Amino acid sequence: MTKRSSTWITVPEILDELGITRRTWQRWRALGKTPPCTVLPNRKLRIRRVDFENWLSSLEERAA
Repeated sequence: MTKRSSTWITVPEILDELGITRRTWQRWRALGKTPPCTVLPNRKLRIRRVDFENWLSSLEERAA
C-alpha cells in the first residue's frame, strides 16, 4: 500500500476541496451519498484519501 492510499483526510479538508458547506456534507451523509467514513473515539470523522478519490471518480462516471 502506498503512503497516499493509506492517508486519512478530515471533513474540513473535503469541504474545502469540494467547495461545499458542512450542512451540504451532512445532508449527503444522511442520504448515504458520501465516501465511507470512519468515526474515531472522539466522534470525529476520517475518510481514507483513496476512498474519497474513488468516490469522486464514480461521480464523474455517472455525470458522463
